[in-house]
Amino acid sequence: MAYTFGQRMLHLWAVFTAIATFLLLCSGGIVTSKGVGMAVPDWPTTFGYNMFLFPVSQWVGGIFYEHGHRLIASGVGLMTVLLAVAAFVLEPRRWVRVFAVCLVVGVVVQGLFGGLRVVLNKDHVGIAHAMLAQSFFSAMVVFCVVVTRTFVERRWADFEPSAQPRRLAIAVTSLIFLQLALGATMRHEHIGLAVPDFPLAYGKILPDTSPSGMVEINAARAQVGDVPIKPSFVWIHMAHRAMAVVITLAMFAFFWSARGCSNAVRRMSGIWLAMVIAQVALGVWTIWSNKAPDIATAHMALGALLLAWGVVLSYRLTLGARTPDFVVPDTVRSEQAGSLA
Repeated sequence: MAYTFGQRMLHLWAVFTAIATFLLLCSGGIVTSKGVGMAVPDWPTTFGYNMFLFPVSQWVGGIFYEHGHRLIASGVGLMTVLLAVAAFVLEPRRWVRVFAVCLVVGVVVQGLFGGLRVVLNKDHVGIAHAMLAQSFFSAMVVFCVVVTRTFVERRWADFEPSAQPRRLAIAVTSLIFLQLALGATMRHEHIGLAVPDFPLAYGKILPDTSPSGMVEINAARAQVGDVPIKPSFVWIHMAHRAMAVVITLAMFAFFWSARGCSNAVRRMSGIWLAMVIAQVALGVWTIWSNKAPDIATAHMALGALLLAWGVVLSYRLTLGARTPDFVVPDTVRSEQAGSLA
C-alpha cells in the first residue's frame, strides 16, 4: 500500500494528540500529588461558571491545577474528535477508522469518569479514571504507530526466532498495568507513604501489622503529623514494592530473551529496561522525598511511558508472528537470520 500525503498529516496530528494526552496525564498527576482534586467542587461548571469562561483572576492555588487539568482534558477531547474525522477523510483502511472512533469513545468515557470523580467525590472512581487514562494513552501511541510509513508499507513487523520474547513482553506489560493499578490505588487513597522508610518498612524487612504493631505504627505516624492507617494500607504499599522487584527481574529476563530478535526489538528492549531502572529509582526517591509532588508525578508519568512502550513492543512482536499481511518475506528473513548468526 502506498503511503499518501494525507496519511502523513494524519500521523503528525496523532503524534500531537499523543503528546497532549501525555501532558494531560502529567497534569492529572500534579492534581493528585498536590491533593487538590476537589479544589473545584462542581462539574461540568467551575464554581457555577461555564468552564471556558471562568475568570483567569480566580485561577489561584489548587484551583489553578484542577481547572487547568479540565481545560487540557477538553483540548485532548477535541483533538481526538478531529483525529477521528481526519481518519475518515484521509485513511483508506477501515480498521484504522474504527480504531479512531474507539479512541473518541474512550476519551468521552474518560471525561465522564473525571466528572463523576468530582460529583460523587469517591476515591475508587478516581482509581478507574487514572487507569483508563493510562489505557487511553497507550492506545493513542499504538494509533501513532499504525499510521506510520513503515507500518503502512508493511516494513514494521520484525523477524522473531521464537515465541518466548513475545510471551515475556506481554507478561511484563501486564505486570506493569497491575503495578500502575496499585500505584493509582495508593495515590487516590492517599496512602503513598503508608510505609515512609526504605529499604526497610518501619525498621523491619516486613512490617508488623498485628493490633499491637499497628498501635506502634500509628503512634510513630502521629509524632510526625501523619494520619492513622489500617493494615491493608501498609500491605498495598508493600505489594507495590514487591511488584517492582518482580517487574525488574522479568524485564531482565525479557532483555536476555530479546538478544536473538531483530536490531529494532533489541534496541527497544534495552530502552525498556533502562526505563524500568529509572522508574525504580524514582519510586525510591518518592519515598525519600516524603512524596514531593514533582517527584511523585514524574514517577507516575514514567509509569505511563513504560506501559505504552510495553504495549507497542508486545504489538510489534505479536504482529510479526501472527498477522498474515505482515509476514516478513523469506528474503528478508534470510538476511536477518544471517545477521543474527
